[in-house]
Amino acid sequence: MTEVKIQNGAPVGLGAVILPEGVNFSVYSKSATKVTLFLFESETDAKPCLKIELDPVNNRTGSIWHVLVCGAKAGTLYLYQVEGPYVPPAGLRFNSQKFLFDPYAKAFTKGSVFESYNKQRRLGFDNGELSDLSEFPKCVVVDDKAFDWEGDRPLQIPMDKTVIYETHLKGFTASPSSGVDNPGTYKGFTQKIDYLKKLGITAVELLPIFEFDEHENGNINPRTGEHLVNYWGYSTIGFFAPKTSYAADKTPGGSVNEFKQMVKELHRAGIEVILDVVYNHTAEGNEHGYTFCFRGFQNDIYYSLPWAEKQYYMNFSGCGNAMNCNHPVVYDFIMASLRYWVLEMHVDGFRFDLASIMTRGQNAASMELPPLTNAIHEDPILCNTKIIAEPWDAAGLYQLGGFPGGPRWAEWNGRYRDDIRRFIRGDENTATAAATRIAGSSDLFNHSERSPLCSVNFITAHDGFTLNDLVSYNCKHNEDNGECNRDGSDDNFSYNYGYEGECTNPKIETARMYAIKNYLLYLFVSQGIPMLLAGDEMRRTQLGNNNAYCQDNEIGWMDWNLEKTNKGLVRYVSFLVCLRLNHHVFRNRHFFGEGLGSSSNITWYDEFAKNPDWAKQSRFLGFKLAANDGSEEFYVATNKDLYDLTITLPALCGGKKWYRVVDTSYESPEDILETENAELLNEQRRYVLFAGCSILLMGK
Repeated sequence: MTEVKIQNGAPVGLGAVILPEGVNFSVYSKSATKVTLFLFESETDAKPCLKIELDPVNNRTGSIWHVLVCGAKAGTLYLYQVEGPYVPPAGLRFNSQKFLFDPYAKAFTKGSVFESYNKQRRLGFDNGELSDLSEFPKCVVVDDKAFDWEGDRPLQIPMDKTVIYETHLKGFTASPSSGVDNPGTYKGFTQKIDYLKKLGITAVELLPIFEFDEHENGNINPRTGEHLVNYWGYSTIGFFAPKTSYAADKTPGGSVNEFKQMVKELHRAGIEVILDVVYNHTAEGNEHGYTFCFRGFQNDIYYSLPWAEKQYYMNFSGCGNAMNCNHPVVYDFIMASLRYWVLEMHVDGFRFDLASIMTRGQNAASMELPPLTNAIHEDPILCNTKIIAEPWDAAGLYQLGGFPGGPRWAEWNGRYRDDIRRFIRGDENTATAAATRIAGSSDLFNHSERSPLCSVNFITAHDGFTLNDLVSYNCKHNEDNGECNRDGSDDNFSYNYGYEGECTNPKIETARMYAIKNYLLYLFVSQGIPMLLAGDEMRRTQLGNNNAYCQDNEIGWMDWNLEKTNKGLVRYVSFLVCLRLNHHVFRNRHFFGEGLGSSSNITWYDEFAKNPDWAKQSRFLGFKLAANDGSEEFYVATNKDLYDLTITLPALCGGKKWYRVVDTSYESPEDILETENAELLNEQRRYVLFAGCSILLMGK
């Protein structure tokens, strides 16, 4: 490295900030006695080329340590070491032998924290200090202004016109069947934008793309003997950095520009980007875990620790630790991260994993109005973003329908998933619960200025069965995860229709397809925000694995051959999305009948077009959605009985007639018709609704 000049620097912004004269480095550590900055010339350097010891008098302002390296620029590589007391009972775990990542680092070089330390241990050296840093990631100084956004602006698609597509960034194109030039990368993802546009979705929700280390999983696949990985990425290392291995350009900082280019291309196609973010815990684990960032800077601030036994960690995440989210320092850190992704990376929203942890105070108790979630709701920079909570944590704090923070918060509606699954499966006495979910879950959300748009409805998500597997397996089959099939949920409300797994029996396959189409129909005609799991539109399977967090292979990847095999189902989903977006009765902003400005109403019917007796056991559900101005009328009915039903259709007014738009008993392309090509019913008062099937009729 060329000779550099060192100045005191200033607490002008945490992280590495590029200034005209160089780079200002600053980090937070209240209890450190010494901080050292190391610079590297190359990402494969085994040793640093420059060591800069920060003077506690001249290079410290309050609890911020800082230094200005004149002449440094974008692409500079760096790490830290921090000295301080190692007193676990007091919550302090400083270790001057450990190289630490900057918590505010915006990019990392390729490499693996876990592989580096495990390699050292295999060689018999485990004194805490890495003697060879050649395979250890380094932080990268990033110039946020180097990318040309070409006028890109947030799309700000209204919530009622939002259709979410949840997918894994790598897994979407990792399979050779994807046919992209750079499979499993941000660049490869952009090559499938035309498919997403054809499908009609308005937002992609990406599983974690913040920097994480897939090699932290030590399990072995008992069938193949292969090492398993952390494929999903719910174990963050860098909260400002897009994952380097997801970039085709793996040069230092290349992931930042490649991610930005992907966002820009998606925006051009009218598609928003929502990130699944994990602010509830980090990859450092519990008291037996690793030190590579927060633990080494100020363990007792960044993490929730028991008051009397601070050598241990509160574990609300189920992953070893929980971040101390409502401590002012951690609060500032999370808010800075969110603002960065909006301002510099142009993302449109966030889905917060195990968000209930973010509502716990410094004493671990749930707060009525947590500072963090309220700030996210009210923040002037985040005010136009979509914010979605997974409203529970792994320690029993379940807040569905009452997630604290403000009415702008939407929530993953796990009750919708379960109630619709049970009804479509044919469980007894489930029609009433299903009806409540279809109408927008007013029992959960009709309070405190909230609306049906607070409910993110989903049948399946990354965590659980795919839609195909939901109708193909009675039990989970997670043996390949190396945990003796103990992992994953046992409460799936699935049904295999007579055979476990893939099947060629035409009767079973027909019944499964009926169910798949029923599920999809309900997803897109229900009030709330629909979320579709990637691949469900083409019957993607995980072979019964309902917890594929460690399967970075064909089990976890999208098989694009299925797009052709199930082109009729892809068409069906595309038409349903179009139907929803073109007719406002499916996407009300207010609850029905509450006098709050709802533009539509809903009427429920039994099979005789009478008021249903909700106390009576029934496997039939029928309802009519009608615009208050009379412009739109739709009728939806489902027969989950074992026998076909001749049902009575509700009357239409104004000389309108019923036209068939959807009948899930028909094969493609007759199963769904464009509304302008809908089929006029010869019999206007009666309809033969086949067992296990659904219809959607339009009045015109």
